[in-house]
Amino acid sequence: MTSTAERSSGRRTPLTRERVLRTAIELADASGIDAFTMRRLAERLDVEVMSLYYHLPNKEAIFDGVVESVFAEIDQRVGGFEVPETDAGWKTSLRERILGAREVMLEHPWVPGILEGRTQLGLLRARYVDSVIGTLRSGGLSYDLIHHAMHALGSRMFGFSQELVSDDDDGDGDIPEQLAETLPHLVGMLAVVRHDDPSSTLGWCDDQFEFEFGLDLILDGLERLARSDGESFPRTAS
Repeated sequence: MTSTAERSSGRRTPLTRERVLRTAIELADASGIDAFTMRRLAERLDVEVMSLYYHLPNKEAIFDGVVESVFAEIDQRVGGFEVPETDAGWKTSLRERILGAREVMLEHPWVPGILEGRTQLGLLRARYVDSVIGTLRSGGLSYDLIHHAMHALGSRMFGFSQELVSDDDDGDGDIPEQLAETLPHLVGMLAVVRHDDPSSTLGWCDDQFEFEFGLDLILDGLERLARSDGESFPRTAS
């Protein structure tokens, strides 16, 4: 809403695209993306809804802009998207880059949900992907191996793991008792699964330990393949 100083001076903070996007992020951080509406955003900015359309034509454009803003945060967090031509410690460099991206995702836990619906990369997101490819390339990996690596990393390169299934309303992953005999191994696993660090979690099975466990498996495998010069790596079309 308009501040006391602004009311007393008769001046308002100018409405800009950057201010709209920054406020959209603040609103989603506070209430979650499911509660986000153009009307609530306009109320937070103390403007009419139609004023938003001058800067961003619709809700999808706001989401596209928000994604770019978040990747600008990642850019700052990881020290930029530039990568060296050669890097003997590429695995550590890539691990730190991806975990830096995850830090930003944990600050905005609703972002993975809208990322999955973005069909276009956007410049900053594309530059981040380019930096991941460049880091792998700096370690001497072939573009063929890198292409397969990108498929293996999937959403993990952005700092989150795409869930195989959604959690239930209770968030405990329980399987109905009548299915226990049909699904003995799944039930057995869920009986011992525990995720006790909610501050590090972006999904039911995406806490920090699970994320780093999966990331390290992929990076260790890529390192092994890179050291073998691809001799045992099948080059097949994907």
